[in-house]
Amino acid sequence: MKATIAALALTLMSGCATVPPAEADLDGTRWTIVSIDGAAPKSPKAAVEFAPDRISATAGCNGLGGSWEAKDGKLITGPFVSTMMFCEGLMEDERALSQLFNAKPSYTASDARLTLTGGGHTVELRRAN
Repeated sequence: MKATIAALALTLMSGCATVPPAEADLDGTRWTIVSIDGAAPKSPKAAVEFAPDRISATAGCNGLGGSWEAKDGKLITGPFVSTMMFCEGLMEDERALSQLFNAKPSYTASDARLTLTGGGHTVELRRAN
């Protein structure tokens, strides 16, 4: 009887355990930016690429790059390096990407879509490869 009660208690308690979310396999993927804060990016070249331990992003002019790690539904990124050219009409998108990645954004991913949210910005991406 005691063994049955103990087994039942263990079974019930295991239902309360939390399982960390599965991390998306972003290594080696390229993404086209579909929207930044609900608007289409100003450049069709806006993209993000994930290489092992390295992320690179562009809003269409300057390049932004640094280290990254997916952990507990967030992208832990940086420190970043960036080119610093003035790009007429693209600076707002570039600023949004920089603020997003520096804020350790949360993400949701599927085979074809990736959403990044953080630093007051949301970026929607479509898988390019």
